[in-house]
Amino acid sequence: MYEVLEGTTEPRQDFPSFRVGSEPIEVVPLTASIGAELRRVSLARASRDAVLFAELRELLLRYKVLFFRDQDMTRAEHVALAERFGALEDHPVAGSDPQHPGLVRIYKDLDSPPEHYENAFHCDATWRAAPPMGSVLRCVESPSVGGDTIWVNMAEAYRRLPEHVQDRIGGLRARHSIEASFGAAMPPEQRHALHERFPDAEHPVVRTHPETGEQILFVNAFTTHFTNYHTPENVRFGYDYSPGGSELLNYLIRQAFVPEFQVRWRWTENSVAIWDNRSTQHYAVQDYWPGVRKMERAGIVGTETF
Repeated sequence: MYEVLEGTTEPRQDFPSFRVGSEPIEVVPLTASIGAELRRVSLARASRDAVLFAELRELLLRYKVLFFRDQDMTRAEHVALAERFGALEDHPVAGSDPQHPGLVRIYKDLDSPPEHYENAFHCDATWRAAPPMGSVLRCVESPSVGGDTIWVNMAEAYRRLPEHVQDRIGGLRARHSIEASFGAAMPPEQRHALHERFPDAEHPVVRTHPETGEQILFVNAFTTHFTNYHTPENVRFGYDYSPGGSELLNYLIRQAFVPEFQVRWRWTENSVAIWDNRSTQHYAVQDYWPGVRKMERAGIVGTETF
């Protein structure tokens, strides 16, 4: 059972509720578009309790990203919670905890100078043929100031596009690359080897959420170009394709920058975010160097896009 605060007192009818113990979870929406903080809930317990986990999953579909404070859980419980969603995946560039494969360490400290920080609106690992379903991210150490993360509702971003733009992009597909992102700072031979392991993936520009049926704008910082734009319907002259196609792609990528689609979270030690990677993008704000920010993320294997 949960109760929604700071707004309607009733959960939406299409999201069933469950009673967990004697008290309902407090659900505090953080914006009208995306995100809710959940209180009076233990994620350590949710890693073992199927009923509690089922409620969290339903709330995730509704709010797209869930936030929690003061979660005292072990790495094993972190992994167990994420594995309730599905199998975990490693990352070819970021390192994992040696005892818990799939628990990726995202540690930024004095050995990570500002110019090596990555900060862009992105949907995790869309350079995979099957991008992750979602992630469970825990803050191990937070800087004294800065280091927030922003999430964006990309279903709302698509819904608010002008109708003629929706019509124009409905059948488009685009290429996503790890070589052009993580690989860009590598020596050529290392970058080419990374591309061999992970060839560029192709996804629809507008994907359908496999559980909610929502239409989602699915281009981000990993997207390099459209793959089926150069047709007689779209291109009269070379200008229409380049830079015309690139300008359209950049316009779509910039929709994630709109504040009305966003929620911003201030990290504290043992705070946790769980997000649906299929319908959101996020941006790790790199405004805290030389402060230290240590995060651990369990990414959940997803399915191919359609």
